[in-house]
Amino acid sequence: MIDIATETMLDAVPMPVLIVDTQERILAGNRAARGVFSDFAVGRPYVTVLRQPQLGAAVDSAFREGQASSVRVVIAAPRRDMVAMVACSLLPEGLVMLVFEDITALEEAEAMRRDFVANVSHELRTPLTALMGFVETLRGAAKDDPVARERFLAIMEREAGRMNRLVGDLLSLSRVEAEERRRPTTKVDVVAVVKASIQTLRPMSEAAAVTVRLEDEAGPILVPADADQLTQVFNNLIENAVKYGASGGEVRVRVTRLPHEAVLRGPAIQVAVIDRGEGIEPLHLPRLTERFYRADSHRSREQGGTGLGLAIVKHIVARHRGRLRIESEKGQGSRFLVILPEV
Repeated sequence: MIDIATETMLDAVPMPVLIVDTQERILAGNRAARGVFSDFAVGRPYVTVLRQPQLGAAVDSAFREGQASSVRVVIAAPRRDMVAMVACSLLPEGLVMLVFEDITALEEAEAMRRDFVANVSHELRTPLTALMGFVETLRGAAKDDPVARERFLAIMEREAGRMNRLVGDLLSLSRVEAEERRRPTTKVDVVAVVKASIQTLRPMSEAAAVTVRLEDEAGPILVPADADQLTQVFNNLIENAVKYGASGGEVRVRVTRLPHEAVLRGPAIQVAVIDRGEGIEPLHLPRLTERFYRADSHRSREQGGTGLGLAIVKHIVARHRGRLRIESEKGQGSRFLVILPEV
Protein backbone atom coordinates (compact mmCIF):
# COMPACT_ATOMS: atom_id res chain seq x y z
CA MET A 1 0.00 0.00 0.00
CA ILE A 2 1.05 3.59 -0.59
CA ASP A 3 0.96 5.77 2.51
CA ILE A 4 -0.77 9.14 2.69
CA ALA A 5 2.50 11.10 2.55
CA THR A 6 3.49 9.36 -0.68
CA GLU A 7 0.04 9.94 -2.19
CA THR A 8 0.31 13.63 -1.31
CA MET A 9 3.72 13.85 -2.99
CA LEU A 10 2.41 12.08 -6.10
CA ASP A 11 -0.53 14.49 -6.32
CA ALA A 12 1.92 17.39 -6.28
CA VAL A 13 3.58 16.10 -9.46
CA PRO A 14 2.03 17.93 -12.45
CA MET A 15 2.56 15.00 -14.84
CA PRO A 16 0.46 11.81 -14.71
CA VAL A 17 2.18 9.14 -12.58
CA LEU A 18 1.22 5.49 -12.05
CA ILE A 19 2.79 2.99 -9.65
CA VAL A 20 2.60 -0.68 -10.76
CA ASP A 21 3.16 -3.52 -8.27
CA THR A 22 4.83 -6.89 -8.85
CA GLN A 23 1.46 -8.38 -9.87
CA GLU A 24 1.36 -5.75 -12.65
CA ARG A 25 -1.62 -4.07 -11.04
CA ILE A 26 -2.04 -0.35 -10.46
CA LEU A 27 -1.04 0.34 -6.88
CA ALA A 28 -1.46 4.13 -7.00
CA GLY A 29 -1.85 7.07 -9.31
CA ASN A 30 -1.81 10.82 -8.84
CA ARG A 31 -4.45 13.45 -9.53
CA ALA A 32 -3.09 14.17 -13.02
CA ALA A 33 -3.35 10.46 -13.93
CA ARG A 34 -6.97 10.33 -12.81
CA GLY A 35 -7.68 13.24 -15.15
CA VAL A 36 -6.14 11.43 -18.14
CA PHE A 37 -7.29 7.84 -17.70
CA SER A 38 -11.08 7.59 -17.64
CA ASP A 39 -11.01 3.92 -16.53
CA PHE A 40 -8.33 4.42 -13.90
CA ALA A 41 -8.79 2.30 -10.76
CA VAL A 42 -6.40 1.07 -8.10
CA GLY A 43 -6.09 -2.71 -8.20
CA ARG A 44 -6.76 -3.09 -11.92
CA PRO A 45 -4.13 -4.69 -14.17
CA TYR A 46 -2.34 -1.79 -15.80
CA VAL A 47 -2.68 -3.41 -19.24
CA THR A 48 -6.47 -2.89 -19.08
CA VAL A 49 -5.90 0.85 -18.72
CA LEU A 50 -2.88 1.15 -21.04
CA ARG A 51 -3.26 -1.18 -23.99
CA GLN A 52 0.16 -0.36 -25.43
CA PRO A 53 2.43 -3.33 -26.37
CA GLN A 54 5.59 -1.21 -26.37
CA LEU A 55 4.79 0.08 -22.89
CA GLY A 56 4.21 -3.48 -21.68
CA ALA A 57 7.65 -4.47 -22.95
CA ALA A 58 9.25 -1.52 -21.12
CA VAL A 59 7.48 -2.41 -17.86
CA ASP A 60 8.55 -6.08 -18.16
CA SER A 61 12.13 -4.96 -18.79
CA ALA A 62 12.02 -2.75 -15.69
CA PHE A 63 10.75 -5.63 -13.54
CA ARG A 64 13.17 -8.26 -14.87
CA GLU A 65 16.33 -6.24 -15.42
CA GLY A 66 15.76 -3.06 -13.43
CA GLN A 67 16.41 -1.14 -16.64
CA ALA A 68 14.90 2.33 -16.97
CA SER A 69 13.55 3.26 -20.39
CA SER A 70 11.27 5.68 -22.21
CA VAL A 71 8.67 4.83 -24.83
CA ARG A 72 6.32 6.93 -26.96
CA VAL A 73 2.64 6.07 -26.67
CA VAL A 74 -0.66 7.53 -27.88
CA ILE A 75 -3.32 7.56 -25.16
CA ALA A 76 -7.03 7.92 -25.86
CA ALA A 77 -8.00 10.55 -23.28
CA PRO A 78 -11.57 11.84 -22.63
CA ARG A 79 -10.99 15.27 -24.24
CA ARG A 80 -8.37 14.48 -26.90
CA ASP A 81 -5.76 11.86 -27.68
CA MET A 82 -2.49 12.51 -25.90
CA VAL A 83 0.95 11.69 -27.25
CA ALA A 84 3.25 10.96 -24.33
CA MET A 85 6.79 9.88 -23.55
CA VAL A 86 6.53 7.40 -20.69
CA ALA A 87 9.52 6.96 -18.41
CA CYS A 88 9.54 3.50 -16.78
CA SER A 89 11.80 3.01 -13.78
CA LEU A 90 12.15 0.45 -11.00
CA LEU A 91 11.67 1.73 -7.42
CA PRO A 92 13.64 0.31 -4.47
CA GLU A 93 10.52 -1.50 -3.19
CA GLY A 94 10.39 -3.56 -6.39
CA LEU A 95 7.59 -1.41 -7.84
CA VAL A 96 7.63 0.24 -11.27
CA MET A 97 6.82 3.92 -11.66
CA LEU A 98 5.43 5.26 -14.93
CA VAL A 99 5.75 8.99 -15.55
CA PHE A 100 3.85 10.43 -18.55
CA GLU A 101 5.21 13.55 -20.27
CA ASP A 102 2.65 15.10 -22.62
CA ILE A 103 4.42 15.90 -25.91
CA THR A 104 1.26 16.43 -27.96
CA ALA A 105 1.89 20.15 -28.43
CA LEU A 106 5.52 19.55 -29.41
CA GLU A 107 4.56 16.99 -32.04
CA GLU A 108 1.80 19.23 -33.38
CA ALA A 109 4.25 22.15 -33.62
CA GLU A 110 6.77 19.95 -35.41
CA ALA A 111 4.08 18.76 -37.83
CA MET A 112 3.09 22.39 -38.49
CA ARG A 113 6.74 23.28 -39.15
CA ARG A 114 7.11 20.40 -41.60
CA ASP A 115 3.88 21.35 -43.37
CA PHE A 116 4.96 24.98 -43.53
CA VAL A 117 8.34 24.13 -45.08
CA ALA A 118 6.68 21.74 -47.53
CA ASN A 119 4.08 24.36 -48.53
CA VAL A 120 6.66 27.11 -49.01
CA SER A 121 8.82 24.77 -51.08
CA HIS A 122 5.84 23.80 -53.21
CA GLU A 123 4.72 27.40 -53.72
CA LEU A 124 8.21 28.46 -54.81
CA ARG A 125 8.95 25.41 -56.94
CA THR A 126 6.15 26.06 -59.44
CA PRO A 127 7.20 29.59 -60.51
CA LEU A 128 10.89 28.68 -60.32
CA THR A 129 10.35 25.71 -62.62
CA ALA A 130 8.46 27.94 -65.06
CA LEU A 131 11.22 30.56 -65.01
CA MET A 132 13.95 28.00 -65.61
CA GLY A 133 12.00 26.48 -68.49
CA PHE A 134 11.44 29.84 -70.18
CA VAL A 135 15.09 30.86 -69.73
CA GLU A 136 16.14 27.65 -71.44
CA THR A 137 13.64 28.24 -74.26
CA LEU A 138 14.76 31.85 -74.77
CA ARG A 139 18.34 30.70 -75.05
CA GLY A 140 17.41 28.06 -77.58
CA ALA A 141 14.36 27.73 -79.84
CA ALA A 142 12.91 31.20 -79.17
CA LYS A 143 16.22 33.07 -79.24
CA ASP A 144 15.47 34.77 -82.55
CA ASP A 145 11.65 34.88 -82.23
CA PRO A 146 10.65 38.36 -80.95
CA VAL A 147 6.95 37.46 -80.57
CA ALA A 148 7.69 34.37 -78.48
CA ARG A 149 10.32 36.28 -76.53
CA GLU A 150 7.85 39.01 -75.51
CA ARG A 151 5.22 36.45 -74.53
CA PHE A 152 7.68 34.42 -72.45
CA LEU A 153 9.09 37.53 -70.78
CA ALA A 154 5.57 38.57 -69.76
CA ILE A 155 4.96 35.15 -68.18
CA MET A 156 8.35 35.29 -66.46
CA GLU A 157 7.51 38.71 -65.07
CA ARG A 158 4.22 37.37 -63.70
CA GLU A 159 5.89 34.36 -62.07
CA ALA A 160 8.67 36.51 -60.58
CA GLY A 161 6.00 38.83 -59.20
CA ARG A 162 4.25 35.84 -57.65
CA MET A 163 7.46 34.78 -55.89
CA ASN A 164 8.05 38.34 -54.73
CA ARG A 165 4.53 38.53 -53.23
CA LEU A 166 5.05 35.19 -51.51
CA VAL A 167 8.35 36.25 -49.95
CA GLY A 168 6.80 39.58 -48.93
CA ASP A 169 3.86 37.85 -47.26
CA LEU A 170 6.19 35.42 -45.46
CA LEU A 171 8.24 38.32 -44.09
CA SER A 172 5.05 40.16 -43.13
CA LEU A 173 3.68 37.10 -41.34
CA SER A 174 6.98 36.69 -39.48
CA ARG A 175 6.93 40.32 -38.31
CA VAL A 176 3.30 40.11 -37.19
CA GLU A 177 3.95 36.93 -35.20
CA ALA A 178 7.01 38.50 -33.57
CA GLU A 179 4.90 41.49 -32.40
CA GLU A 180 1.74 39.56 -31.55
CA ARG A 181 2.23 39.81 -27.76
CA ARG A 182 2.70 43.59 -27.85
CA ARG A 183 -0.66 45.31 -28.04
CA PRO A 184 -0.70 48.68 -29.90
CA THR A 185 -1.54 51.75 -27.82
CA THR A 186 -1.64 54.56 -30.43
CA LYS A 187 -5.15 55.83 -31.19
CA VAL A 188 -6.04 55.35 -34.87
CA ASP A 189 -9.13 56.45 -36.79
CA VAL A 190 -10.59 53.23 -38.23
CA VAL A 191 -12.79 55.08 -40.72
CA ALA A 192 -9.80 56.98 -42.13
CA VAL A 193 -7.85 53.74 -42.54
CA VAL A 194 -10.77 52.08 -44.34
CA LYS A 195 -11.21 55.08 -46.66
CA ALA A 196 -7.49 55.01 -47.50
CA SER A 197 -7.68 51.30 -48.34
CA ILE A 198 -10.68 51.82 -50.62
CA GLN A 199 -8.88 54.67 -52.38
CA THR A 200 -5.72 52.60 -52.82
CA LEU A 201 -7.67 49.72 -54.35
CA ARG A 202 -9.90 51.89 -56.54
CA PRO A 203 -7.96 51.19 -59.79
CA MET A 204 -8.27 47.44 -59.21
CA SER A 205 -11.97 47.60 -58.31
CA GLU A 206 -12.74 49.79 -61.34
CA ALA A 207 -10.85 47.38 -63.61
CA ALA A 208 -13.00 44.55 -62.20
CA ALA A 209 -16.18 46.64 -62.60
CA VAL A 210 -16.87 46.38 -58.87
CA THR A 211 -18.22 49.28 -56.81
CA VAL A 212 -16.76 49.54 -53.31
CA ARG A 213 -19.12 51.49 -51.07
CA LEU A 214 -18.35 52.68 -47.54
CA GLU A 215 -21.10 52.75 -44.92
CA ASP A 216 -19.91 54.34 -41.68
CA GLU A 217 -21.07 56.24 -38.65
CA ALA A 218 -20.38 59.96 -38.57
CA GLY A 219 -17.16 61.28 -37.13
CA PRO A 220 -13.78 59.66 -36.51
CA ILE A 221 -13.80 56.36 -34.63
CA LEU A 222 -10.63 55.85 -32.61
CA VAL A 223 -9.22 52.53 -31.41
CA PRO A 224 -5.78 51.57 -30.04
CA ALA A 225 -4.11 50.16 -33.15
CA ASP A 226 -1.14 49.93 -35.46
CA ALA A 227 -2.18 52.00 -38.48
CA ASP A 228 0.06 50.15 -40.95
CA GLN A 229 -1.18 46.74 -39.82
CA LEU A 230 -4.83 47.82 -39.90
CA THR A 231 -4.26 49.09 -43.44
CA GLN A 232 -2.86 45.67 -44.31
CA VAL A 233 -5.97 44.00 -42.87
CA PHE A 234 -8.47 46.10 -44.80
CA ASN A 235 -6.41 46.09 -48.00
CA ASN A 236 -6.39 42.31 -47.87
CA LEU A 237 -10.09 41.88 -47.09
CA ILE A 238 -11.31 44.44 -49.63
CA GLU A 239 -8.97 43.11 -52.31
CA ASN A 240 -10.23 39.56 -51.69
CA ALA A 241 -13.83 40.75 -51.85
CA VAL A 242 -13.20 42.45 -55.19
CA LYS A 243 -11.31 39.46 -56.63
CA TYR A 244 -13.57 36.65 -55.47
CA GLY A 245 -16.87 38.50 -55.13
CA ALA A 246 -16.67 40.39 -58.42
CA SER A 247 -19.70 38.53 -59.82
CA GLY A 248 -21.88 40.49 -57.38
CA GLY A 249 -20.71 43.82 -58.79
CA GLU A 250 -20.57 45.50 -55.37
CA VAL A 251 -18.59 45.37 -52.16
CA ARG A 252 -19.84 47.15 -49.06
CA VAL A 253 -17.61 48.12 -46.15
CA ARG A 254 -19.68 48.85 -43.05
CA VAL A 255 -18.22 50.43 -39.90
CA THR A 256 -20.43 50.23 -36.82
CA ARG A 257 -20.10 50.73 -33.08
CA LEU A 258 -21.06 47.87 -30.77
CA PRO A 259 -22.00 49.16 -27.28
CA HIS A 260 -21.08 45.79 -25.80
CA GLU A 261 -19.36 42.87 -27.48
CA ALA A 262 -19.84 39.70 -25.45
CA VAL A 263 -16.52 38.00 -26.20
CA LEU A 264 -14.44 41.17 -25.84
CA ARG A 265 -16.51 42.16 -22.77
CA GLY A 266 -16.82 45.79 -23.65
CA PRO A 267 -17.51 48.36 -26.38
CA ALA A 268 -16.09 47.50 -29.78
CA ILE A 269 -15.87 48.63 -33.39
CA GLN A 270 -16.96 46.25 -36.14
CA VAL A 271 -15.78 46.58 -39.72
CA ALA A 272 -17.68 44.30 -42.10
CA VAL A 273 -16.47 43.67 -45.65
CA ILE A 274 -19.47 42.28 -47.54
CA ASP A 275 -19.61 41.00 -51.11
CA ARG A 276 -22.38 39.52 -53.23
CA GLY A 277 -20.25 36.93 -54.96
CA GLU A 278 -20.51 33.18 -55.21
CA GLY A 279 -19.88 32.56 -51.52
CA ILE A 280 -17.81 29.85 -49.88
CA GLU A 281 -18.72 26.27 -49.12
CA PRO A 282 -19.30 25.76 -45.35
CA LEU A 283 -16.63 23.04 -45.12
CA HIS A 284 -13.94 25.59 -46.04
CA LEU A 285 -14.86 28.28 -43.48
CA PRO A 286 -13.05 26.88 -40.41
CA ARG A 287 -9.77 26.55 -42.36
CA LEU A 288 -9.66 29.79 -44.35
CA THR A 289 -7.17 31.44 -42.00
CA GLU A 290 -4.71 28.53 -42.15
CA ARG A 291 -1.45 29.22 -43.94
CA PHE A 292 -1.61 28.29 -47.62
CA TYR A 293 -5.18 27.00 -47.35
CA ARG A 294 -7.27 27.90 -50.39
CA ALA A 295 -10.95 27.17 -50.98
CA ASP A 296 -10.20 27.23 -54.73
CA SER A 297 -6.48 26.68 -55.34
CA HIS A 298 -6.55 27.15 -59.11
CA ARG A 299 -8.56 30.36 -59.00
CA SER A 300 -6.49 31.76 -56.13
CA ARG A 301 -3.24 31.24 -58.05
CA GLU A 302 -4.76 32.79 -61.17
CA GLN A 303 -5.65 35.86 -59.09
CA GLY A 304 -2.10 36.08 -57.75
CA GLY A 305 -2.94 34.92 -54.23
CA THR A 306 -0.25 33.49 -51.97
CA GLY A 307 -2.54 31.67 -49.53
CA LEU A 308 -1.16 33.72 -46.63
CA GLY A 309 -3.37 36.81 -46.65
CA LEU A 310 -6.04 35.65 -44.21
CA ALA A 311 -3.42 34.09 -41.93
CA ILE A 312 -1.77 37.52 -41.71
CA VAL A 313 -5.16 39.15 -41.05
CA LYS A 314 -5.88 36.65 -38.26
CA HIS A 315 -2.57 37.34 -36.50
CA ILE A 316 -2.92 41.13 -36.82
CA VAL A 317 -6.44 41.03 -35.38
CA ALA A 318 -5.18 38.78 -32.56
CA ARG A 319 -2.41 41.28 -31.81
CA HIS A 320 -5.10 43.97 -31.46
CA ARG A 321 -7.02 41.66 -29.05
CA GLY A 322 -9.87 41.57 -31.51
CA ARG A 323 -11.90 38.94 -33.33
CA LEU A 324 -12.16 37.83 -36.96
CA ARG A 325 -15.42 36.21 -38.05
CA ILE A 326 -16.18 34.79 -41.48
CA GLU A 327 -19.76 34.19 -42.59
CA SER A 328 -20.69 32.85 -46.01
CA GLU A 329 -23.20 30.72 -47.87
CA LYS A 330 -22.79 29.32 -51.33
CA GLY A 331 -24.53 31.67 -53.75
CA GLN A 332 -25.17 34.29 -51.05
CA GLY A 333 -21.85 36.12 -50.87
CA SER A 334 -19.48 36.48 -47.91
CA ARG A 335 -19.05 38.68 -44.82
CA PHE A 336 -15.66 39.18 -43.21
CA LEU A 337 -16.04 40.84 -39.82
CA VAL A 338 -13.16 42.49 -37.95
CA ILE A 339 -14.15 43.35 -34.39
CA LEU A 340 -11.74 45.54 -32.42
CA PRO A 341 -11.99 46.65 -28.78
CA GLU A 342 -12.65 50.38 -28.55
CA VAL A 343 -10.55 50.79 -25.42
